[in-house]
Order: sequence, then structure tokens, then C-alpha cells
Amino acid sequence: MVLVIKGGVIHTVTRGTISGGAVIVEGGRITFVGPLDKARIPGDAEIIDAEGMHVMPGMIDPHSHLGVAEQGVGWEGRDTTETTEPITPHLRALDAVKTDDMGFQEAAEAGVTTVGVLPGSGNPIAGLAAALKTHGESLLDMVLREPVGMKMAFGENPRRIHGLEAKRSPATRMAVAGLIREWLVKAENYARKKELFKDQPEKLPDRDLRLEALEQLLRGVFPARSHAHRADDILTAIRLAEEFGYRLIIDHGTEAYRIAGILAEKHIPVVVGPLLSSRYKVELRGKTMKTPAILAEHGVTFALTTDHPVTPIRLLPVEAGLAMREGLSFNDALKAVTINAARILGVDERVGSLEEGKDADIVVLSGRPFDMLTRTMYTIINGRIVYRAEEG
Repeated sequence: MVLVIKGGVIHTVTRGTISGGAVIVEGGRITFVGPLDKARIPGDAEIIDAEGMHVMPGMIDPHSHLGVAEQGVGWEGRDTTETTEPITPHLRALDAVKTDDMGFQEAAEAGVTTVGVLPGSGNPIAGLAAALKTHGESLLDMVLREPVGMKMAFGENPRRIHGLEAKRSPATRMAVAGLIREWLVKAENYARKKELFKDQPEKLPDRDLRLEALEQLLRGVFPARSHAHRADDILTAIRLAEEFGYRLIIDHGTEAYRIAGILAEKHIPVVVGPLLSSRYKVELRGKTMKTPAILAEHGVTFALTTDHPVTPIRLLPVEAGLAMREGLSFNDALKAVTINAARILGVDERVGSLEEGKDADIVVLSGRPFDMLTRTMYTIINGRIVYRAEEG
């Protein structure tokens, strides 16, 4: 079955804007994006008339706890952090995802079609993240890529959970960094022994899932996704990444605006947010909605996050609109919730823009993106209409 979206303003993100164009979808992929008069529309195609509307790629939130912090359930739905020990690199957020979490439906209704699902921030090294579509027949259908990063956490959360509440290390910022260093050195030694004794199986070290996960980080299979709010914690995350040579992405980056030049110079992406939460802890005292505009001004690659369920995922476009109010351009806001987020997750070859050959993850909006009065009219994931406004 062929699906055609015709008319309206098409925001391709990477190839400009097309007024009165068409997007053709077949087999779950985009097969045409361009002017309507150049589109070859089969007679039996399903047509979405987008005249007077806007069409854009499905939005992407690269940092969420969707499915691992289930809404409306209580403690039974919270599987974010294994707080019984501080170093858990072998754990996978994917193993805790509950696909019947109502947040997935809310994401689709808001036009959010891809999410990064991460472990929580209670452990200095917390585990592996996954990139998921927000709709599918089962979790198997929803996995876009896994793993997409190793969650690390700096600052207040690991100190509170382990030092203050459990009365064990880490109780200080020094200990947080020290534990991460200790386990990265263990992973280096593990990898060295495997290489040294690869032809002598009897001397190989016993298989260690923690060290294997960290070895993949050190080999560059995926980046570290480092939770850091304060500028000093961000700089600690940078020092560790440079010391051990792994790729780094900063998550939250509340005070990233204070060191925007350093982040730009070192080409370190930042996932900013959630912009709509309160200053509910000391680390958030420096919070400002101007951060996205400041990062854009300095040339830092950044995306926006709701950190769902800290802020409901349906408010991702609202965050983009508020960032625009504080100086962010429309084009930079559009990239922050599409192609930049896709690049941070390492899935930009499939999602994040409207291009031929990419997954047909498309949103049709009643008006201009990020306007408070704009509604989602259609959400399409993998070529299937998963939400229609008239159906609610």
C-alpha cells in the first residue's frame, strides 16, 4: 500500500522547505520527497491532504526513561537504577522496558516517534541505552538500535543514593570520578589480556560482562552518555573521556552555557533539558531556557530532552517553542528535535529528516511546528498511521 501526503509546507530538515509538495511512502520507507507536480501518485494510494498544514520528520527525544519509569503504577513500574551497587555497566535499559506504558501512546500523539531510553542517574556507571520507536507490534519491532550509549552520572545523584542513603562509596565527587577511573582501568587490563592470550585459551581471563561492556565503550562502539548538570561536573566528564579516549555526549547540561566555547572546541554534543522542570535540587540553580540559544550561537551540536517522566514526553515541542522564545532560531529548534537527536543516538541514517530511503516516520501538524496552538493531525511510524487527530 502506498501512502501519499500532499500539499502543505514540508520541512525536510536537511534539504530545505517545500511549499505545496508531496511525500510518498511505500514499504515503510520514504520513496519521494519533492514538488507535487513531480510526484508519481498511484491511483490506489491512500491520500492525506495536508493543504494548509505542516509536515515534518517524527520528533526524537534522545534522553528518556520511557517504559522503564512507567506512569501511573508506582514503585512497581520504576526500573531506572539498580541502586544496590554503584557500578553496573552490564545492565541494559532494554531489559526493563514495558511497552504498555501509556507514555508510548502519548509520545505518538505528540509526534515523537523515536526515543533514547536510558538507565537512571543513581550510579556512576549505570548501564546501556537503547533507541526505540514509540510504536510497534512488540518491543522487537520497536528497537531501532541497541546499545546506543553507556550511561554515566556525575554530581548529586550518585552521591545521594550511595553516600548519603546507603552509607557507602561514592560519597563525594572525587569518589564518583575515582570509581569510574578504576573500572575503566580494569576494562583496559581485561582487553589487554584478551589480546595477549588470544592464541592461548587456557590463559584467557574469565568472561566478565561488566568489563566487556566497558571494553566496547573504550573501543568506540558507542559513546558515554554522561549525566552532568553543573559546569564543574561537565568538565570532569570531559577529563575522563580524554584520559581514556572514548566518545562523550553530555546529558542535561544545565550549566553548559557557561562553558559553551569549550564544548564547541572539543566537538562535544549536549542533550539539553528538561527545560520545563523546576529547580528541585542544588545542581539546577543555574538553569535557564536561554541555554539552547547560547549553545547554537557557539556552534555546539545539541538536542532537547524532556527526561520523561520528569517532564511528560508530549511536551517536547513545547520545550522547542520556549527555547525559540528565548532566542533560538526556528531552524535550530527543528534540528534539535530531529536530525541532531538522531545523530546523537547514531540513527541518523534512518530517521531525523525527510529523505528518500529513510524510515517513513512523519508528522502532519495543523500549523507551524512548536506553536502552542498547533495540534498533531497524523503521526506515521514506519509508514503506518499510528495516530489520527479525528480518532483521538
